[in-house]
Amino acid sequence: MVYGWTEFVQAMLPPACVLCGGEGQVPDLDLCSACEADLPRNDSACPLCGEPLVGVGDTRPLCGACLRRAPRYHASVCAYRYAYPVDHLVRALKYDGAIALARVLGELLVRSLQAGRQAPWPDCIVPMPLHPERFRARGYNQSIELGRLLEHRLGIPLCTDRVSRVRATREQAALSRKERRRNVRGAFAVAGELRAKRIAILDDVVTTGSTVREVARVLRRAGAVHLEVWAVAHASR
Repeated sequence: MVYGWTEFVQAMLPPACVLCGGEGQVPDLDLCSACEADLPRNDSACPLCGEPLVGVGDTRPLCGACLRRAPRYHASVCAYRYAYPVDHLVRALKYDGAIALARVLGELLVRSLQAGRQAPWPDCIVPMPLHPERFRARGYNQSIELGRLLEHRLGIPLCTDRVSRVRATREQAALSRKERRRNVRGAFAVAGELRAKRIAILDDVVTTGSTVREVARVLRRAGAVHLEVWAVAHASR
């Protein structure tokens, strides 16, 4: 039997669970089936913004915030609730330089995106941009790292030059909801002609939604006709 390079790498470096250290799932998920089963899935969520909902079963109604003021995007897929251990993995990817975690988190998001999807796929994926100063300090953009995996698995182009962060902003984590909205207002711009009309905005975690709403606003003004938000996790309001 002749093995290709992929099979050789899988044999030499089999997947290992990033949570318990046990065997991962073949061919390339660095998470064992038991740990995956324990992850806080966001199955009962608002279909527009991805807000985790409690006690709604499989009905997936719109949340109160979207009923009062619908976002500028049309759907969201936020695979998990921002709770342990997903929050631990996302923070390690975002702040601790654990770039390898983009592979397992990206694969988990891919599985959620593929599950039962009937709508057409977007034309491109736009990762949440970092301001150049923050990019230089961190050394990488975690949303781009996630996007590389999605591009490979879904065959959708990753467009890293469509939206830029033109104004440095404070870290959103320490701000209130109202402060977050003010913080990101006017912080993004679309570069050049926007040819893709169906776009997925990719982020690691959605909290209040202020940042993705602002990115969606500038994309809609530039001519996008259908926008989705894709994220590994959504924090409960």
